[in-house]
Amino acid sequence: MNNRTPTAGPPGPTDAGALSSALAALRTPTLLRKEAAASLVVFLVALPLCVGVAVASGVPAELGIVTGIVGGILVGLMPGSRIQVSGPAAGLTVLVFEAVREFGLGMLGAIVLATGLLQVLLGLARCGRWFRAISVSVVQGMLAGIGLVLVFGQLYTLAGAAQPRSGTDKILGVPRLVVDTVTSGPALTAAGVGLLAGVVLVAWKWTPARVRAVPAPLAAVVLATALVAGLGLDVPRVEVRGLLEAVQLPSLGALQGLGTLAVLGTVLAFTLIASAESLFSAAAVDRMHDGPRTHYDKELVAQGVGNTVCGVLGALPMTAVIVRSAANVQAGATTLLSRVMHGVWLLLFTVLWPAAIGVIPLPALAAVLVHAGCKLIPFKALVPLWRRHRGEALILCATAIAIVTTSMFEGVVVGLLLAVVKAAWETSHVQLTTRELVGGRTVVELTGNATFLRLPHILETLEALPKDRPVELDLTEVRHLDHACRAALEGWAARHHDAGTTPVKLREAEPSATAPATGSGSRPAAD
Repeated sequence: MNNRTPTAGPPGPTDAGALSSALAALRTPTLLRKEAAASLVVFLVALPLCVGVAVASGVPAELGIVTGIVGGILVGLMPGSRIQVSGPAAGLTVLVFEAVREFGLGMLGAIVLATGLLQVLLGLARCGRWFRAISVSVVQGMLAGIGLVLVFGQLYTLAGAAQPRSGTDKILGVPRLVVDTVTSGPALTAAGVGLLAGVVLVAWKWTPARVRAVPAPLAAVVLATALVAGLGLDVPRVEVRGLLEAVQLPSLGALQGLGTLAVLGTVLAFTLIASAESLFSAAAVDRMHDGPRTHYDKELVAQGVGNTVCGVLGALPMTAVIVRSAANVQAGATTLLSRVMHGVWLLLFTVLWPAAIGVIPLPALAAVLVHAGCKLIPFKALVPLWRRHRGEALILCATAIAIVTTSMFEGVVVGLLLAVVKAAWETSHVQLTTRELVGGRTVVELTGNATFLRLPHILETLEALPKDRPVELDLTEVRHLDHACRAALEGWAARHHDAGTTPVKLREAEPSATAPATGSGSRPAAD
């Protein structure tokens, strides 16, 4: 794995270059076998995650596979990144669940459709690069909040119980859930199946290399399914309706519902989170290989086209997903053929063997989602971040807590506002130096950016000066002096001297028509 930083300049491959590489793989048996093998690995990773994300989102399992098919075949053929893989993501599970519960399953397609169109417009407007400017702490906090809600919510599914509505209730209800599970035979059986799947997921990395060739999520689901079938256990299973039956086109009423404020807020949340997660995933995947870099604007357009089609089909929203993308890189994929073929395998599996989905126990999928949710929480990064950048760590925690206690959209907005305030505070650095000159004159020199955020510090220093001495205020090294700060300096100058004393002398790099007033009401003299 290569962890070097991508070079600057045009980051993405040309459309013709990506397609020609895929066509070359088709004509080269060795390369074709390599891409096909990689696609099977990605398919085996994607299948349980597609089903699990759909079930956790409160929609038919087939809709998650539809999104995986669109992400593999359609988005896989589009320019942007030729290595990363798109599909339904655990990061959007909580938001989709809330949207379906609030607006109904019929509105999901319209919301995803609007999200896709907005992403296309943002990509065409070359806004893809600006998503990279979002504070990493906000994104990590967003994922951590999603992970917490996902983990605690899936604990209820693992025990066969109904989830509480809010994230806070999910967490506070865990002790009661434990008691109910221990005292109920069916719930204890379901929890045991989920626990077995969880143990497999955690311990799989210590198995022999040949065994690890099977992805851990698939192994956990298969072993749990075999256990349930072999012992004849009565646990909830995935409900299967068929691919065509699950697809639900947006109705005219659903499209008209996009005009409401609540739905528009959900669309914006979908767009922000899906775009940010996709482009951050692209940046991470670029560090894993030496191939062509991602073109962020084209990738955003590709994600938008995929979500538009998913919306038309009434399926789940998609993002680029780091787990499947990393599996693609580690399996040796070098062209877009691998991710396209993984979409073909998903389509063939659903069409040729749909009954296989119906035997999967829900507790096993809940364990897969709990495991995925834990990975969204940056446990290892939090302590070093707190030591080096305490403000960033606070933003991360505040964003996560806000998401758990309020909603996804509100939590992200809180994180973004905190990041902006922190940046404004750090860039408004100002230093005051006080010097006593011969003759009793006092010189106060300000350097840096004097903004309203630093007014308490500035005024405390100035108001502590002796009031019976001449004062010179040197602003020649101030890079920026905002209106609030200038007005405060005028007020201080007026209060500093009694009538008849020497006025405050102002020194500025460029004389201003609005210099601070003196105590006697006249303008100070500039040197």
